[in-house]
Amino acid sequence: MMEIKTAVVTGVSGFIGKNLAKKLLSQGTKVYGVCTKIEKVSDLLENPKFICILTTFEQYSVLLERIHEPVDVWFHFAFQGGFGGENLRNYCLQLDNAKYTCSSVELASTLKVKKFIFASTVNELESLGYLNNGFTAPRFTCIYSAGKIATEIIGKTIAVHSGIDFISGLIAMPYGTPNYANSLPNVVMKQLNSGLIPQLISGNNLYDLIYIDDLVDAFIAMGSEGHNLKSYYVGHRTLKTFRELITAMRDAVAPKSHLNFGAYPDAPELDYSMIDLDALYRDTGFECHADFKESILKTAAWLKEAEDR
Repeated sequence: MMEIKTAVVTGVSGFIGKNLAKKLLSQGTKVYGVCTKIEKVSDLLENPKFICILTTFEQYSVLLERIHEPVDVWFHFAFQGGFGGENLRNYCLQLDNAKYTCSSVELASTLKVKKFIFASTVNELESLGYLNNGFTAPRFTCIYSAGKIATEIIGKTIAVHSGIDFISGLIAMPYGTPNYANSLPNVVMKQLNSGLIPQLISGNNLYDLIYIDDLVDAFIAMGSEGHNLKSYYVGHRTLKTFRELITAMRDAVAPKSHLNFGAYPDAPELDYSMIDLDALYRDTGFECHADFKESILKTAAWLKEAEDR
Protein backbone atom coordinates (compact mmCIF):
# COMPACT_ATOMS: atom_id res chain seq x y z
CA MET A 1 0.00 0.00 0.00
CA MET A 2 1.45 3.34 -1.10
CA GLU A 3 0.91 6.34 1.12
CA ILE A 4 -0.20 9.34 -0.96
CA LYS A 5 1.89 12.19 0.42
CA THR A 6 1.62 14.49 -2.60
CA ALA A 7 -0.97 14.56 -5.38
CA VAL A 8 -1.98 16.54 -8.44
CA VAL A 9 -5.74 16.87 -8.96
CA THR A 10 -6.78 18.35 -12.31
CA GLY A 11 -10.34 19.58 -12.64
CA VAL A 12 -10.16 20.37 -8.92
CA SER A 13 -13.01 22.89 -9.13
CA GLY A 14 -15.41 20.22 -10.43
CA PHE A 15 -17.80 18.04 -8.45
CA ILE A 16 -15.57 14.97 -8.18
CA GLY A 17 -12.19 16.70 -8.20
CA LYS A 18 -13.06 19.07 -5.37
CA ASN A 19 -14.52 16.33 -3.17
CA LEU A 20 -11.41 14.22 -3.78
CA ALA A 21 -9.12 17.14 -2.91
CA LYS A 22 -11.01 17.71 0.35
CA LYS A 23 -10.64 14.07 1.34
CA LEU A 24 -6.94 13.99 0.48
CA LEU A 25 -6.31 17.18 2.44
CA SER A 26 -8.16 15.74 5.44
CA GLN A 27 -5.71 12.81 5.32
CA GLY A 28 -2.68 15.11 5.32
CA THR A 29 -1.88 14.88 1.60
CA LYS A 30 -0.36 17.90 -0.11
CA VAL A 31 -2.56 18.70 -3.12
CA TYR A 32 -1.66 20.66 -6.23
CA GLY A 33 -5.10 21.58 -7.53
CA VAL A 34 -5.28 22.53 -11.21
CA CYS A 35 -8.24 24.58 -12.45
CA THR A 36 -9.24 27.71 -14.40
CA LYS A 37 -11.32 29.58 -11.79
CA ILE A 38 -9.85 30.24 -8.36
CA GLU A 39 -13.19 31.40 -6.90
CA LYS A 40 -14.50 27.85 -7.17
CA VAL A 41 -11.81 26.56 -4.79
CA SER A 42 -11.66 29.53 -2.42
CA ASP A 43 -12.57 27.33 0.55
CA LEU A 44 -9.69 24.95 -0.19
CA LEU A 45 -7.19 27.82 -0.14
CA GLU A 46 -7.61 28.00 3.64
CA ASN A 47 -5.63 24.74 3.90
CA PRO A 48 -1.85 25.34 3.75
CA LYS A 49 -1.40 21.98 2.03
CA PHE A 50 -3.49 23.08 -0.95
CA ILE A 51 -1.62 24.80 -3.78
CA CYS A 52 -3.83 26.15 -6.55
CA ILE A 53 -2.41 26.27 -10.08
CA LEU A 54 -4.55 28.35 -12.42
CA THR A 55 -4.09 27.23 -16.01
CA THR A 56 -5.88 25.82 -19.03
CA PHE A 57 -5.32 22.46 -20.70
CA GLU A 58 -3.14 24.12 -23.33
CA GLN A 59 -0.81 25.59 -20.70
CA TYR A 60 -0.31 22.56 -18.44
CA SER A 61 3.45 22.79 -19.00
CA VAL A 62 3.38 25.52 -16.33
CA LEU A 63 3.22 22.67 -13.80
CA LEU A 64 6.90 22.06 -14.52
CA GLU A 65 7.60 25.52 -13.12
CA ARG A 66 5.30 25.17 -10.10
CA ILE A 67 6.02 21.66 -8.85
CA HIS A 68 9.52 20.92 -7.53
CA GLU A 69 9.01 17.80 -5.44
CA PRO A 70 8.10 14.15 -5.98
CA VAL A 71 4.41 13.53 -6.74
CA ASP A 72 2.87 10.20 -5.83
CA VAL A 73 -0.38 10.34 -7.82
CA TRP A 74 -1.85 12.48 -10.59
CA PHE A 75 -5.67 12.28 -10.45
CA HIS A 76 -7.05 13.43 -13.79
CA PHE A 77 -10.63 14.76 -13.84
CA ALA A 78 -10.10 17.59 -16.37
CA PHE A 79 -12.28 16.47 -19.28
CA GLN A 80 -14.75 18.94 -20.71
CA GLY A 81 -18.26 18.29 -21.98
CA GLY A 82 -19.61 15.52 -19.75
CA PHE A 83 -23.17 14.37 -19.10
CA GLY A 84 -25.89 16.96 -18.86
CA GLY A 85 -24.63 19.38 -21.50
CA GLU A 86 -24.58 19.93 -25.24
CA ASN A 87 -20.80 19.47 -25.38
CA LEU A 88 -21.40 15.75 -24.96
CA ARG A 89 -21.79 15.66 -28.75
CA ASN A 90 -18.96 18.11 -29.52
CA TYR A 91 -16.47 15.77 -31.18
CA CYS A 92 -13.85 18.51 -31.62
CA LEU A 93 -13.92 19.13 -27.88
CA GLN A 94 -13.73 15.42 -27.09
CA LEU A 95 -10.77 14.96 -29.43
CA ASP A 96 -9.06 17.87 -27.69
CA ASN A 97 -9.81 16.24 -24.34
CA ALA A 98 -8.02 13.11 -25.49
CA LYS A 99 -5.07 15.07 -26.92
CA TYR A 100 -4.50 17.18 -23.82
CA THR A 101 -4.98 14.29 -21.41
CA CYS A 102 -2.39 12.23 -23.27
CA SER A 103 0.04 15.16 -23.19
CA SER A 104 -0.65 15.29 -19.44
CA VAL A 105 0.61 11.71 -19.15
CA GLU A 106 3.88 12.79 -20.77
CA LEU A 107 4.05 15.77 -18.43
CA ALA A 108 3.39 13.56 -15.41
CA SER A 109 6.23 11.30 -16.52
CA THR A 110 8.58 14.29 -16.74
CA LEU A 111 7.55 15.23 -13.19
CA LYS A 112 8.38 11.66 -12.09
CA VAL A 113 4.80 11.02 -10.94
CA LYS A 114 4.37 7.42 -9.83
CA LYS A 115 0.73 6.87 -10.87
CA PHE A 116 -1.62 8.56 -13.32
CA ILE A 117 -5.27 7.87 -12.46
CA PHE A 118 -7.67 8.64 -15.30
CA ALA A 119 -11.36 9.26 -14.62
CA SER A 120 -13.33 7.52 -17.35
CA THR A 121 -16.95 6.42 -17.65
CA VAL A 122 -18.85 3.16 -17.61
CA ASN A 123 -20.39 4.38 -20.87
CA GLU A 124 -17.24 3.09 -22.50
CA LEU A 125 -19.24 -0.15 -22.53
CA GLU A 126 -21.86 1.43 -24.77
CA SER A 127 -19.32 2.40 -27.42
CA LEU A 128 -17.58 -0.96 -27.17
CA GLY A 129 -20.93 -2.73 -27.44
CA TYR A 130 -21.72 -0.79 -30.59
CA LEU A 131 -18.35 -1.72 -32.09
CA ASN A 132 -18.84 -5.38 -31.19
CA ASN A 133 -22.46 -5.69 -32.31
CA GLY A 134 -23.51 -2.63 -34.26
CA PHE A 135 -27.19 -3.52 -33.96
CA THR A 136 -28.32 -0.05 -32.89
CA ALA A 137 -27.47 3.43 -34.09
CA PRO A 138 -24.89 5.05 -31.77
CA ARG A 139 -26.13 7.88 -29.54
CA PHE A 140 -24.31 11.18 -29.03
CA THR A 141 -23.15 9.68 -25.74
CA CYS A 142 -20.79 7.57 -27.83
CA ILE A 143 -18.82 10.66 -28.87
CA TYR A 144 -18.04 11.36 -25.24
CA SER A 145 -17.28 7.75 -24.33
CA ALA A 146 -15.25 7.20 -27.50
CA GLY A 147 -13.10 10.14 -26.43
CA LYS A 148 -12.57 8.40 -23.10
CA ILE A 149 -11.67 5.09 -24.79
CA ALA A 150 -9.18 6.78 -27.13
CA THR A 151 -7.62 8.59 -24.18
CA GLU A 152 -7.31 5.38 -22.20
CA ILE A 153 -5.67 3.40 -25.01
CA ILE A 154 -3.25 6.13 -26.08
CA GLY A 155 -2.57 7.16 -22.50
CA LYS A 156 -1.70 3.64 -21.42
CA THR A 157 0.59 3.22 -24.41
CA ILE A 158 2.44 6.45 -23.60
CA ALA A 159 2.66 5.44 -19.94
CA VAL A 160 4.16 2.03 -20.70
CA HIS A 161 6.97 3.67 -22.66
CA SER A 162 7.43 6.54 -20.20
CA GLY A 163 7.88 4.61 -16.98
CA ILE A 164 4.68 5.72 -15.25
CA ASP A 165 1.74 3.64 -14.01
CA PHE A 166 -1.62 4.35 -15.68
CA ILE A 167 -4.92 3.26 -14.13
CA SER A 168 -8.46 4.00 -15.31
CA GLY A 169 -11.61 4.25 -13.24
CA LEU A 170 -14.84 3.62 -15.18
CA ILE A 171 -17.32 5.61 -13.13
CA ALA A 172 -21.00 4.70 -12.77
CA MET A 173 -23.53 7.57 -12.61
CA PRO A 174 -22.41 9.77 -9.67
CA TYR A 175 -24.60 11.78 -7.32
CA GLY A 176 -24.10 13.85 -4.19
CA THR A 177 -23.24 17.41 -3.21
CA PRO A 178 -22.37 19.97 -4.36
CA ASN A 179 -23.24 18.89 -7.91
CA TYR A 180 -24.92 21.40 -10.21
CA ALA A 181 -24.86 19.16 -13.29
CA ASN A 182 -28.03 18.37 -15.19
CA SER A 183 -27.44 14.66 -14.56
CA LEU A 184 -30.22 12.07 -14.40
CA PRO A 185 -30.21 11.68 -10.58
CA ASN A 186 -30.39 15.45 -10.15
CA VAL A 187 -33.18 15.84 -12.69
CA VAL A 188 -35.29 13.11 -11.08
CA MET A 189 -34.73 14.39 -7.54
CA LYS A 190 -35.59 17.96 -8.57
CA GLN A 191 -38.83 16.74 -10.14
CA LEU A 192 -39.73 14.74 -7.04
CA ASN A 193 -38.97 17.77 -4.87
CA SER A 194 -41.33 19.86 -7.01
CA GLY A 195 -44.17 17.34 -7.10
CA LEU A 196 -43.67 16.60 -10.80
CA ILE A 197 -43.99 13.14 -12.33
CA PRO A 198 -40.63 11.98 -13.76
CA GLN A 199 -40.91 10.74 -17.34
CA LEU A 200 -38.61 7.75 -17.63
CA ILE A 201 -37.48 4.83 -19.75
CA SER A 202 -38.94 1.38 -19.04
CA GLY A 203 -35.86 0.75 -16.94
CA ASN A 204 -35.50 -3.01 -16.83
CA ASN A 205 -31.83 -2.72 -17.79
CA LEU A 206 -29.03 -2.96 -15.24
CA TYR A 207 -27.93 0.40 -13.88
CA ASP A 208 -25.82 1.85 -11.08
CA LEU A 209 -25.53 5.02 -9.03
CA ILE A 210 -22.53 5.83 -6.87
CA TYR A 211 -22.47 8.37 -4.05
CA ILE A 212 -19.65 10.90 -4.11
CA ASP A 213 -18.13 9.72 -0.80
CA ASP A 214 -17.76 6.20 -2.20
CA LEU A 215 -16.45 7.50 -5.50
CA VAL A 216 -13.73 9.52 -3.81
CA ASP A 217 -12.69 6.56 -1.66
CA ALA A 218 -12.50 4.39 -4.79
CA PHE A 219 -10.04 6.76 -6.47
CA ILE A 220 -7.90 7.01 -3.36
CA ALA A 221 -7.84 3.21 -3.23
CA MET A 222 -6.68 3.14 -6.86
CA GLY A 223 -3.98 5.67 -6.06
CA SER A 224 -2.78 3.69 -3.05
CA GLU A 225 -3.16 0.09 -4.16
CA GLY A 226 -4.42 -0.05 -7.75
CA HIS A 227 -2.55 -2.20 -10.25
CA ASN A 228 -0.85 -0.75 -13.30
CA LEU A 229 -2.81 -0.78 -16.60
CA LYS A 230 -6.02 -1.88 -14.91
CA SER A 231 -9.40 -0.42 -15.88
CA TYR A 232 -11.51 -0.62 -12.73
CA TYR A 233 -15.27 -0.39 -12.51
CA VAL A 234 -16.13 2.32 -9.96
CA GLY A 235 -19.51 1.35 -8.58
CA HIS A 236 -21.31 -1.45 -6.79
CA ARG A 237 -20.31 -5.06 -7.15
CA THR A 238 -23.95 -6.15 -7.33
CA LEU A 239 -26.14 -4.21 -9.75
CA LYS A 240 -29.84 -3.38 -9.72
CA THR A 241 -32.12 -2.32 -12.52
CA PHE A 242 -32.78 1.31 -13.40
CA ARG A 243 -36.39 0.81 -12.33
CA GLU A 244 -35.36 -0.54 -8.92
CA LEU A 245 -32.97 2.33 -8.23
CA ILE A 246 -35.33 5.11 -9.32
CA THR A 247 -38.17 3.54 -7.37
CA ALA A 248 -35.97 3.46 -4.26
CA MET A 249 -35.09 7.11 -4.92
CA ARG A 250 -38.79 7.98 -5.14
CA ASP A 251 -39.54 6.06 -1.95
CA ALA A 252 -36.91 8.11 -0.12
CA VAL A 253 -37.73 11.57 -1.49
CA ALA A 254 -41.48 11.54 -2.24
CA PRO A 255 -43.10 8.17 -1.44
CA LYS A 256 -46.51 9.16 -2.79
CA SER A 257 -45.24 10.34 -6.17
CA HIS A 258 -45.93 8.49 -9.38
CA LEU A 259 -43.14 7.39 -11.74
CA ASN A 260 -43.97 7.19 -15.45
CA PHE A 261 -41.76 4.34 -16.60
CA GLY A 262 -41.92 3.70 -20.34
CA ALA A 263 -42.40 7.34 -21.40
CA TYR A 264 -39.15 7.09 -23.39
CA PRO A 265 -37.52 4.18 -25.21
CA ASP A 266 -34.82 2.35 -23.31
CA ALA A 267 -31.21 3.31 -23.93
CA PRO A 268 -28.86 0.61 -25.25
CA GLU A 269 -28.19 -1.88 -22.49
CA LEU A 270 -24.63 -1.93 -21.24
CA ASP A 271 -22.93 -5.31 -21.30
CA TYR A 272 -21.38 -5.44 -17.84
CA SER A 273 -19.82 -8.81 -18.65
CA MET A 274 -17.14 -6.82 -20.49
CA ILE A 275 -15.77 -5.54 -17.19
CA ASP A 276 -14.88 -7.19 -13.89
CA LEU A 277 -17.13 -5.67 -11.24
CA ASP A 278 -15.05 -7.21 -8.45
CA ALA A 279 -11.56 -6.20 -9.61
CA LEU A 280 -11.23 -3.06 -7.47
CA TYR A 281 -12.39 -4.96 -4.38
CA ARG A 282 -9.92 -7.79 -5.00
CA ASP A 283 -6.96 -5.49 -5.62
CA THR A 284 -7.62 -2.79 -3.01
CA GLY A 285 -10.41 -3.94 -0.69
CA PHE A 286 -12.63 -1.03 -1.79
CA GLU A 287 -16.38 -1.46 -1.58
CA CYS A 288 -19.27 1.02 -1.63
CA HIS A 289 -20.60 1.70 1.87
CA ALA A 290 -22.95 4.68 1.53
CA ASP A 291 -26.52 4.11 2.69
CA PHE A 292 -28.67 4.71 -0.40
CA LYS A 293 -31.67 6.26 1.32
CA GLU A 294 -29.61 8.49 3.58
CA SER A 295 -27.37 9.73 0.74
CA ILE A 296 -30.34 10.36 -1.57
CA LEU A 297 -32.18 12.33 1.11
CA LYS A 298 -29.06 14.44 1.77
CA THR A 299 -28.62 15.13 -1.95
CA ALA A 300 -32.31 15.91 -2.53
CA ALA A 301 -32.32 18.34 0.40
CA TRP A 302 -29.27 20.16 -0.95
CA LEU A 303 -30.85 20.35 -4.43
CA LYS A 304 -33.98 21.89 -2.94
CA GLU A 305 -31.96 24.48 -1.03
CA ALA A 306 -29.97 25.29 -4.17
CA GLU A 307 -33.17 25.74 -6.19
CA ASP A 308 -34.66 28.02 -3.51
CA ARG A 309 -31.61 30.30 -3.35
